[in-house]
Amino acid sequence: MAHLSAETMADGARLAGCYPERRSALIPLCHLAQAEQGYLSEEAMEDIAALVGVTPAEVRGTASFYDMLHTEPVGRYVLAFCTNIACMLAGAYELLEHAEELLGVHAGQTTPDGLFTIEEAECLADCDRAPCVQVNHRFVGALDSESLDLLVADLTAGNRQTEIPQHGVLCRVRRAVDLPARRGAAAGARSEKTTFAGGAGDGGAGS
Repeated sequence: MAHLSAETMADGARLAGCYPERRSALIPLCHLAQAEQGYLSEEAMEDIAALVGVTPAEVRGTASFYDMLHTEPVGRYVLAFCTNIACMLAGAYELLEHAEELLGVHAGQTTPDGLFTIEEAECLADCDRAPCVQVNHRFVGALDSESLDLLVADLTAGNRQTEIPQHGVLCRVRRAVDLPARRGAAAGARSEKTTFAGGAGDGGAGS
């Protein structure tokens, strides 16, 4: 019996069918499952494994490699603070310390109400707006202690849901174009290549 919702399983089956090799859908399926639960539970990884024909251990091996995938529960909002050099020089460590004091947890921890998780991140590629902060992988611009306080207050009140969905939701637009439409062309290209190679070989043998 599947542990993910029927809708997610149906979307997952359709998504897996977009690829000539079903296991190629592994990462998109992890994101799909994480959008439902906020993280990848053991049960969700079992469902994903069944969809693509691999073992749950292979799913976990992939999921544990990527920072954007979590195999343990996190808060509804994951606050990532870049502490790389540009952000460090702009006060990133001081901002991170302020966040820890404000929320009462350290980096890598989640608030008791399950609302916020704090992470220390490497370069988030927004160096011109240092110190760079992301909430659920959405950039929120350069922050100081006052603007961080306002952001946390807004998130707590649910005022920014239109721009920042709960953790795990990377894209709110469903994929509308599938790969099977290209399979015929791809197969034809492979066939032509094989035929060409075989013809050259045959010609060589006969000459």
